[in-house]
Amino acid sequence: MLRDYGILGIFLLGGMAFGFVILITNWLVRPRKPSHEKETTYECGLDTQGPTWVQFKINYFLYALLFVLFDVETVFLYPWAVAFNSVGLFALVEMCIFIAILALGLWYAWKKGALEWE
Repeated sequence: MLRDYGILGIFLLGGMAFGFVILITNWLVRPRKPSHEKETTYECGLDTQGPTWVQFKINYFLYALLFVLFDVETVFLYPWAVAFNSVGLFALVEMCIFIAILALGLWYAWKKGALEWE
C-alpha cells in the first residue's frame, strides 16, 4: 500500500517539476523588448475610452453560478442515464436525492429573490 502512495507522490512531483520547467523555459526564451505600444491596454483592437474599471452587478455572478450548477448536474445525469438499465434501484434513489438537493437549492435562490432581474 505504501508503494502505491510512493507512485502517486512521484507523479505529483513529476507534474510539479514539469510545470516549473515550462515556466522557466518560457522566462528564458521570451522576447525582452518592451515598448510603449506593448504596454498599453488592449481591448478588442481599440484603445480604451473612459474609465477601465467597471463594476458588474452581483446578479450576473449569481446567474453564472446557477448556470454552472445545472451544467454540472447535466454532467452527472448523462452517464447515469446511459447506464440506467444496469445500475439498479439504488442508483435511481441516489439520483433522486441528488436532484432533490439541487431543486432545494434552486427553490432557496428563488425565494431569496436571487433570480429577480432589476
